[in-house]
Amino acid sequence: MGEEFYKDKRKQLLIGFLIGVVFGFLLDRGGATDFNIIVNQLLLKDFTVLKIIFSAIITGMIGVHLITKYLSPELQPKPCMWKPIIIGGLIFGVGFAVLGLCPGTASGAMGTGAVHAVFGVIGMLVGAGMFASVYPYLMEFMEESDLGEVTLPELLGINKWIMITIISIILIGVMYFIERIGL
Repeated sequence: MGEEFYKDKRKQLLIGFLIGVVFGFLLDRGGATDFNIIVNQLLLKDFTVLKIIFSAIITGMIGVHLITKYLSPELQPKPCMWKPIIIGGLIFGVGFAVLGLCPGTASGAMGTGAVHAVFGVIGMLVGAGMFASVYPYLMEFMEESDLGEVTLPELLGINKWIMITIISIILIGVMYFIERIGL
């Protein structure tokens, strides 16, 4: 897979679509599209979703950096604007708590026929449209907190593989603890 692959948009879209279908299937099989499992996660009674998220973070960190090492695509980090990240995180959290699904699990749940997920996805699209309409007016506010196109290892001045190792050990430790206490 060389440069030709990166230039062929149809292959990229097809592979992205197939990965999305597999991802949605795995989310469903893991229970992450089940409203009750999500609600029990929020009530700190069932940590299935947390374990799925932590496993995905570890796999994603390692996968992205192996791909960049061996296939040479260029990472394109987005500007780190901390004010919008905090506000967006709060909005995401409220939506997650109200709907019982996040965007990925909502799409997966919609694929399984969950009617409430359809309304959630519609709400997400409406929210995205509202944000897009006010985006030009928010630029100054967002740029006030712009740290640039920086990754966490760059921000902290740590080698990316050391950062991946530290985060992986912490996440695996948390998952082990959760399993140990029976949640």
